[in-house]
Amino acid sequence: MATGNKKTKYSPARRPKNEKGVRSHENGAPVERAESIQWFPGHMARTRRKIQESLSLVDAVIEIVDARIPISSRNPELDSWVGRKPRLVILNKADLADEAATKRWVAWYESRGVAALAVDCKSGRGFNGFMPALRRLLQAEITKWESKGMNRALRAMIVGIPNVGKSSFINRLNKGGKAKVEDRPGVTRHNQWFTVEGAQLLDTPGVLWPKFDDHTVALHLAFTGAIKDQVLDIEEMACELLDVLSSEYRPMLIERYKLPDEIPEDMWELLQLVARKRGMLVSGGEVNTERAAIMLLDEYRGGKLGRITLESAPRTVTQE
Repeated sequence: MATGNKKTKYSPARRPKNEKGVRSHENGAPVERAESIQWFPGHMARTRRKIQESLSLVDAVIEIVDARIPISSRNPELDSWVGRKPRLVILNKADLADEAATKRWVAWYESRGVAALAVDCKSGRGFNGFMPALRRLLQAEITKWESKGMNRALRAMIVGIPNVGKSSFINRLNKGGKAKVEDRPGVTRHNQWFTVEGAQLLDTPGVLWPKFDDHTVALHLAFTGAIKDQVLDIEEMACELLDVLSSEYRPMLIERYKLPDEIPEDMWELLQLVARKRGMLVSGGEVNTERAAIMLLDEYRGGKLGRITLESAPRTVTQE
């Protein structure tokens, strides 16, 4: 699985330039590179404060991450916000991730003393283990309460960046509850409490960090849809994704798009080849690379290329 900042081989996307020489979308808006986006509007700052204020109300924090990108899909400031509060990491969308890679991630978290659980919101796989995992995490507190004759509900806060699947996770636990689900960033806006199997869960709006300093992190978030496609160069993203796939998951890529064994080293040429293989041509026989880019990203996000993990867990002592 890719983790480095390998330079992608591709020619600049053939988008029109505005009067200042900057490539732009069809509506004239300038195209931004993923790491240049400053996405921290007022509601994000308020959410950060709300999370910190709500910590005293809960016994534990449930952190949802995307199993395909466990590093990129978490807020790096969360560690300082949560402090020593017990935490359970949920590796969501595990059905889209490489199963062996997910197992290594769970083992890595556990080696660091952090509870972790892989789940699949669509099928419900792994959800039977959620409440047992939460009770194990809080066993010491439960024992103290029982010694005092207390029988109160466990309380936990659910946190995660936008579009990581928090609402789907809650709805699956709540058997079709009221959390709103939409496949775009920033849908949840206000804190909501849910009762699940006697536990009280506090949902919070997603929080993303103030800026994307790491190009690879920004790309991984863009690949999985955590950053809106409308503000990015879709063809550049597709070329970057092809670079990862051709390096780490070449057989899947070749099989899905019926490519020759020897594929182009230039990612722009590879995107054109994918477009031709799918019959995405315009008048004059030119290929529609924008349509091919949208298709590639949609198929990756939908798991049609196979189960793909973009970030590898650091090796533990036992793995070595």
